Parts: sequence; C-alpha cells; structure tokens
Amino acid sequence: MTTKPSRAPAGGRIGVLMGGLSAEREVSLESGAGVLAALRSRGHDAVGIDWDENSSLPDQLDENRIAAVWNALHGTFGEDGAVQGLLTCLRIPYTGSGILASALAMDKIAAKGIFADRGVPTPRCRIIPRDAELGPLLADLVPPCAVKPALEGSSVGVSIVFDAGGLAPAVELARRYRGATLVEDYIAGAEIQTAILGEEVLGSVEIRPAEGFYDYAAKYKREDTQYLVPPPIDAAVLARVEDMALTAHRALGCSGYSRVDLRVNAVGQAFALEVNTLPGMTSHSLVPKIAAWRGIGYAELCERILALATL
Repeated sequence: MTTKPSRAPAGGRIGVLMGGLSAEREVSLESGAGVLAALRSRGHDAVGIDWDENSSLPDQLDENRIAAVWNALHGTFGEDGAVQGLLTCLRIPYTGSGILASALAMDKIAAKGIFADRGVPTPRCRIIPRDAELGPLLADLVPPCAVKPALEGSSVGVSIVFDAGGLAPAVELARRYRGATLVEDYIAGAEIQTAILGEEVLGSVEIRPAEGFYDYAAKYKREDTQYLVPPPIDAAVLARVEDMALTAHRALGCSGYSRVDLRVNAVGQAFALEVNTLPGMTSHSLVPKIAAWRGIGYAELCERILALATL
C-alpha cells in the first residue's frame, strides 16, 4: 500500500488545525493548543485554525495564508481522510497520514480486514449493521466482549461487556455514533500502545486504568491512570509487539506518525486493535509520554512531526 509522497513544507506560516466537527472536538482543542504553543516556542510562524460548524475551513486557510498544516483534529472529518482530501486538493502539506490510510485506519472494519490479510493478529469480531434487528444477533454473542462503533476514536461509544445482560445497552450506545457496530472478543491482559515516528518504533507504554477499562474519562479526565514506559513485560514479547505495531502501521499505508493499540494476553500473544493516525497531543496523551522517555521533549516532538508533513 502506498503512502503520501515525501514532500516537506518549504517554510511559511503553519496552521495548527484543531476543534472540528466530531465528538472529539474538546480533545482536539486541547491537542491543538499544546501544539500551537510548542511551535511558537521553537520560533515558527504558527496560528491556530479552530474549525467549527459555523466556519469555512478553506476560507480560514486562505485568509491566514497557510503554507502547511499541523493537523491536530481527531475523529470524523479530521482523521478519516476528508480533511486530508481537501488539503491535498489545495496543495497544502499536512502532518499525519494521507487520504486512503486515514480512511482505512478510521474504519475499524476495513482495518481489521487488512490486518487479517497481512497476517497481523486481531481479535475476532461480529459486525452488527445499524438497521439489524438485535434479538437473533445478540443470542449468538458470548461475553466477555468489546462493543464499539466502527467509525469513532478516543473510546467514544465503547463498552466492555462481561455478561449477556449488558450486550443490548452496549450496542444501543455504540449505535448513537456513526457506522456499524463491532463486537470483538475481549482480550484479557496488558494494554500496550506503541508510537511510530517516521518509519521507526519510538517506543511503547502499558496503560493501567484505576478501574474499568481505558475509556474516555481515563484517557483525558482522570489523574489516577498509570502509564508505564517502557512496559514491564518480557523483552522478547515487547519486541514482537513493537514489530507487529510497525507492520500494522505499514499495512494501512500510514505515514508521518501514528499510535498502534494492542492487547497482550497472559501467554504473551499480541493482538492489534487499531491504528490511530492522529494521536492525541494533550497532557494525558501517550505519544508525548513515550517521546519524553526517549529524551524528546514535547516541543521537539511537534517539530519533528511537522518536518514529516507532506501532500
């Protein structure tokens, strides 16, 4: 699968694109504010572009004479290939993956199909169409399982179900969001997330929520989630996990940077869950934590990602 052509921005004003129209707008605004401050601290001519339902993104880019975009959007329209297509048509280089890779990674059903084709282990799943009658389908499902909307990120609409009585409410929650619903086998074990920068593994983190699973609140609101960098797992297992993460990144045609979410069971088997093509850059976010472990500060990380911006 091809990636974006390697063409970095040749100076000019940087637009930090944030906000957006998705359920992840609040997180995007926080990511964007951090990136904007970091780029300015490194001497870049950078401005914030807060895109909302009342504004025209092409007009904002034109009015601010944007030469390159640091894309801090998350979710629908920002992370799914839509904005990437616009920027490509406008010939404005941007950070993150290209149109096709962004669309594939955002669509969990499409991504799982590609993982299977490339030999990347991923949990078995059942797809429930939006208009399907639930009764006959739910009878065939056996918890524990993860129920999630196919086209959202940041654990929006995700539930972990441990008994049959929780299936119907979990599916109804997922159906509030876009796309079909996935019901995956739940993989008990360590939650590992691996950062890719350029075409290399930057490092990994194990996440240990104080309770439940790593949901939206644990990611962005709570202060009691543990982040263990590097993960305290067997070195050989970690090497396999990171190799799998890089394979998943490449299988979808990702470029620039990404974060790959995986689970590792009690016997060291790893399973790829998804690839995030525009990982969060908030104070709680994982890629900056991994970069800090590697001795790369937040501002330097933002600048390195900018240097990878292409059309």
